[in-house]
Amino acid sequence: MKRIILPTDFSENAFNAISYALKLFEKETCTFYLLHTFTPAAYYVGVNNVNTYSALKLEEIASQNSRRELDEVMLRIQEKFNNPKHTFVKRAVLNLLANEIVSLIEDEDIDLVVMGTKGATGAKEVFIGTQTMYAIKKVRCPVIAVPSNFHYEAPKEILFATDFKFDPENRYLSMVQEMSQNHVARINVLNAYYGEPLSDAQEKNKDFLDSYFKATAHIFHTAEGVDVVAAIHEFQVKHKINFLVMIHNKHSFFENLLFKPVINQIAYHINVPFLVIPSEKQLKSSN
Repeated sequence: MKRIILPTDFSENAFNAISYALKLFEKETCTFYLLHTFTPAAYYVGVNNVNTYSALKLEEIASQNSRRELDEVMLRIQEKFNNPKHTFVKRAVLNLLANEIVSLIEDEDIDLVVMGTKGATGAKEVFIGTQTMYAIKKVRCPVIAVPSNFHYEAPKEILFATDFKFDPENRYLSMVQEMSQNHVARINVLNAYYGEPLSDAQEKNKDFLDSYFKATAHIFHTAEGVDVVAAIHEFQVKHKINFLVMIHNKHSFFENLLFKPVINQIAYHINVPFLVIPSEKQLKSSN
């Protein structure tokens, strides 16, 4: 049984990501944690500026509002999906979202987080929202980020962008294999070529993937003369894909792709859901 966190700020973007998750795993037994975190307005200016009673009252009101809105989200889910394989746990918590996700992962042995790329106040020109960015950087489990305007498509063509600099022991590679098999999908492994041949370690990792994905359709692609960001964009233009996978290697192309504001004028938008797998180094490191 999978345990999946579904953060929500009660926006349509968030509900779109929730809907995607429920469809993606509709045939699997799952427990979904509907999570909303809140911070009463008084906390933004400092609790010292209000008395203790007022602070507690504001927290109580914020908590009540959050629980009420979670109930409304739950009603929408039941009306639209009502899947007997899925159970739900509602959580309204006074905390920062990324911190609460980290705690919940540890407490409940979470397998995955699914969230929208932008929240209720996300500006249209920003590629990935701050909350999503912090979650991806901090959490030690895979995250699927769902673009706000993406309507569900089964992941039949998966693009796995990699520099072949990953640990073959990464415990979450199995998620890519499982998704491919469950949806009868093909995995397109994409590497950007700069004129430098692959190292022995990279070649071994390429061979490893070839063997690892032997039970599912897969093909290797090389993009020559472009960086990985451009390679992903060009691949999307030429080929129909509906899911992207990346491993979060620190100081890699991943940082450049996700953690800088990308405006609409720049062509390197990703318009499909993408799975971010933490590297083994990230999993083992301390926060």
